[in-house]
Amino acid sequence: MLRFLFLLFFVFSCAATNAQEKYPFKSLRIIVPFAPGGSTDIFARLVAERLAAAFAQPVVVENRAGASGNIGAEAVAKSPPDGYTLLMATTGVMAINNALFKNMAYDAAKDLEPVIFIASITNVLAVPLDLPAKTVAELVALAKRDPGKLTFASSGAGSSTHLSAELFKSMAGIDVVHIPFKGSGQALIDVVAGRVSMIFDNMPSALPHIKGGKLRALGVTGSKRSGALPDVPTIAEAGVAGYESLSWSGFAVPAGTPRDIVQRLNRETAMILLAPDMRQKLAEQGADAIGGPPEAFAEHVRREREKWGRLVREREIVVN
Repeated sequence: MLRFLFLLFFVFSCAATNAQEKYPFKSLRIIVPFAPGGSTDIFARLVAERLAAAFAQPVVVENRAGASGNIGAEAVAKSPPDGYTLLMATTGVMAINNALFKNMAYDAAKDLEPVIFIASITNVLAVPLDLPAKTVAELVALAKRDPGKLTFASSGAGSSTHLSAELFKSMAGIDVVHIPFKGSGQALIDVVAGRVSMIFDNMPSALPHIKGGKLRALGVTGSKRSGALPDVPTIAEAGVAGYESLSWSGFAVPAGTPRDIVQRLNRETAMILLAPDMRQKLAEQGADAIGGPPEAFAEHVRREREKWGRLVREREIVVN
């Protein structure tokens, strides 16, 4: 009997070890918590294609838009912690929403585990061609002449594009009305049409409209000019001293995901980000490939949570 029990234990131990070694043995899914067409979606699909090749398994990108990313993020937070469901984690869902929304169904700090920092993205301030403002200074003057008349679009209440504009409003001393959308794609349509006065959008989704002559770029939100738009000044250069706001994205998984799986996902994604063609594709979109260990991404998320949480409190930003 003892020999039989030992043999049974040995078989099950080998089976568990083999299952672990074979990860992943089925398809993975990356949940993008926004509509198709925005930078988060673009980056997820770029990485998914290469991750599928590295794992020899399908990697499906699934868009679950709504509630400023909370619907998609909650779905991942409540998924089994087995490494098969990843979140394309953004500034909003990881660092802003817990400060902005009441009665959250998940806590990003407790329920989601950072895996890898994928990209840092410069936002761009863009306006319709018929708006009578060709510089940041002219836009600020226009807003001050008629407070509350101008509007700004965002990819959703609480998104990094929303908070970029709130920071701009605070530092420039202007009153501009927020018009939230369910993603950058929808927001850009109304800005191009002139139904909304401006947008602070991620560079990848706004760039085709700017280069296509449908929108006018007034400034970028980083501390340095973007290689994608080298002639466009930073907003700090253009007159709002000290202004800086970057969007970012990375992978996160449900808390409790085995450490070796987190490390495997990190390692494979890091190799993808080191590839020259991938770095070039991200640069063309106005983004920088980052990479690094899970701990570095977790520390970045912590700092960003403090920064944006403070802005939400100071500006008393309320989301209906």
